[in-house]
Order: sequence, then C-alpha cells, then structure tokens
Amino acid sequence: MNPTPFSSLDLHTDLLDNLSTLGYAAMTPIQARSLPPILARKDVIAQGKTGSGKTAAFALGLLQKLDVKRFRIQSLVLCPTRELADQVAQEIRRLGRGIHNIKVLTLCGGMPFGPQAGSLEHGAHIIVGTPGRIEDHLGRGTLRLDAVHTLILDEADRMLDMGFQEALERIVDQTPGQRQTLLFSATFPERIQAIARRIMTEPVMIQVASSHDNASIEQHFYKVADNQQRLTALRLLLSHFRPESTLVFCNTKKETQEVADRLVAAGFSALALHGDLEQRDRDETLVRFANRSAAILVATDVAARGLDIDALDAVINYHIAHDAEIHLHRIGRTGRAGSTGVACSLYDDKESHRVALLEAGIDPILDSEPLPPVALLDRPAMQPAMATLQIDGGKKQKLRPGDILGALTGEQGIAGKQVGKINVADNRTYVAVSREALKPALKKLAEGKLKGRSFRVRLMGG
Repeated sequence: MNPTPFSSLDLHTDLLDNLSTLGYAAMTPIQARSLPPILARKDVIAQGKTGSGKTAAFALGLLQKLDVKRFRIQSLVLCPTRELADQVAQEIRRLGRGIHNIKVLTLCGGMPFGPQAGSLEHGAHIIVGTPGRIEDHLGRGTLRLDAVHTLILDEADRMLDMGFQEALERIVDQTPGQRQTLLFSATFPERIQAIARRIMTEPVMIQVASSHDNASIEQHFYKVADNQQRLTALRLLLSHFRPESTLVFCNTKKETQEVADRLVAAGFSALALHGDLEQRDRDETLVRFANRSAAILVATDVAARGLDIDALDAVINYHIAHDAEIHLHRIGRTGRAGSTGVACSLYDDKESHRVALLEAGIDPILDSEPLPPVALLDRPAMQPAMATLQIDGGKKQKLRPGDILGALTGEQGIAGKQVGKINVADNRTYVAVSREALKPALKKLAEGKLKGRSFRVRLMGG
C-alpha cells in the first residue's frame, strides 16, 4: 500500500508549506484515515498506539479551522498528564508556525495558578491542558469555553483510568453543543464508548491495528513461582539482555517504588515513576531517563502514558497487563521508528489466564522460556553512559541551550559529542554529559559564567 502524501489533503498552503519544511511528506495510517473526516468537520473516534502520529492528525484539523483574527479560545485539547500536554502544545506550535500571531496556552496542574490566569486575561486561540486544572479555571471564572468549536480528548482511556470522568463531563458541558469532538485513545473499553455516546454526534470510527511486527519487537515470556523469584527474574533479564534503556511496568504505585528501590539496592541505575511523586520530582525523573543518565524506569501504566522516549531498548512487564490492548500498548514503546526492541513478560500461575488471552494476538504463539542462568546475578549491573547536571538557572534567567553547550565546549572544555540533551526549564537547566567527562564538565560550569553570571551546579542522582 503506497503512503498518502499530505499534499492530497485540502489544507491551507501555509500548513502544507510548513509540513514540507518539517520533512512531513507521507501520512501515517492513522493520519491518512482520520484527517479526511476531521477536515470535513465530522466527529471522529480514533484508536491507535503511542507513536502512531495522532497528535499531528488532530493538530492539523484544529489549525485548518482556526481563525487567527478572532482572538477567542476556539480549540480545547484535554490530556491526562502535564508531560503529554506539553508535548501536544509543542507539536501544535511546530505545525502552526506558518500561521502568524497564533497563541497556544498550556494549563496544567503542578504549575502556579496566577501566571496562568494572567495569560488567559490576554487571550488565546488554543488551550491544551489537564482536566483538573481546566476545571479549576472554569470554577474560578478565569476561563470561558463558549467560543470553542473543536474539542479534543487525547489519551481518553487514561484520563478515565486516572479518575477524570466527572471532570471531563463537567468541562464538556461548558462547551457549545454545536462543536466538533475528536476522541483519541489507545484502547476502547466500554467506559470510552459510553462517554463517546454522550458527547459525540454520529462519530466516524477509525481503528489502526495495534499489532507489532515480530521483526521489530522480540517477545519473551517467563513463568515465575512467586514474587521473590519475580524480582530475581527481573535482575536476571536485565543482566542477560543488558539494555541501555528499559521501561519496567508494574500494576500498582506501591510495587513500582518497591521494585525500583530493590533494583537500586542491587546496584542498578533505576528510578520510579508513579502518581505519588511531587511534580518537580516527576519532571526530574523523566529528564534523567530521557537523557539516558538513568538506565531503568519503573512505572505504572497511568504514570507512563504520554512519555516520549527515543530508542527504548526493552520493555519488561513485571506483571501481565490486565488486558491484551494494554499489553500491546506497553510493548509498542520499544522497536519504534525502524529500530528493534525486546519485550519480556513475567507471570505466575494466577496470571496464566491473562497470558492465554494474549496468545490470540501473537503469531507464532510463544511458550514460556527458561530464565537466564542464576550466575548472571554476580555480573555487575550495567551503568548509564550519561550523567545529568542541574544548573540553578533557566529561561527566566535568559539561558539557552547554546549558552550551555558553548560554556562546556569552549577553551579547554569537553568535546561536543560528550554533551547530550539539554533541557531548559523556567528556573532550572538540565544537561546530560558523558560520565567520562563528568568532572571537567562540572568544573567548567561551576567555575565559569553563563550570560556573565555564576550559577550553582550539582550532579543529580550521584
């Protein structure tokens, strides 16, 4: 099947020109199937896995419909997490950069309320936010949705999993009845169907296959006797496959933290990601994992939703997922964009029925394999190649990635290839550097100056 070019769509010239500049030539399957009805202003339900290109699909739809001269909130995008909301807003800005004076505003929890209210006073065209904070603004009268013509629910299944159903319904009730509603979800359980029936009008249903090519994802199943052997099995798999970047899925917040702590005690570079973390700790955890200065992220499904991690080498299911769609969504985080990956699943007798349900979607059906030899427990744990330095200055201090890179690689500095990702937040900057260059990099930043000022610098995580 030949890919369909974006130029075949009836999009504004400035959008098509920008897509060409960005290197977007052909549509992904979910874009090719959902964009025609979206552009025809029909309600659409689209089901597809992470990385399928759904953000560009709804972003192009709302940008095509945008009247930039009308300075009212015309589109509202609801996301389950702040991380996903930030990614979506960034993608909308990128796709819409050919449109002059477009204003996209992000409204999420974990950030001060006052500055958000101040930004709303100056108006916006597109709002991207989390249900809790959007509802908070509506309740305080700082946000009105009476001019919204496009409502998007992104990762709708996870919003329901996180307990946002009542908030979603209250938000929807404050939007006009005559609007376009787009619902994107990785899975399509009965609760999603029920909310779709209530808020949508004759929606077009788009389903893109969630199956994965066996050539890109190597699946393995291992049976364990109990939870003590489960932890041992996890250590053995990490020591056997030696992935540089691994996402371990647990089913509860408590277990997530316990598993991460046990891995650290065994010498592994592991971090936990779950709903009990403070927003700042969550942000720093994600930065360290994304820039490869932590090798293992142990997370719940809800906490991991919306992560945008490049080149994930392995996914390990500490327990079998509750249903086949969630399993496919988990393992689909590895083996993406032409790369290969490993997906390992641990299960005991009580979970055998879940494995049987999964087998219907696996060809050929995979038998349980013997675990790697116990002698591997004596093998030193693999350590990440990078380390993260935190600088106590960011956007508000006018710091830019180029300033950090220049300071590190200047006279008698480290090599450019020894510098990894640089994340500049409002009042902090995180820079990944090769561990072999850690001491000179820390010395260079701590003793030097950025924008004529000295900033405190520290190593994160040791």
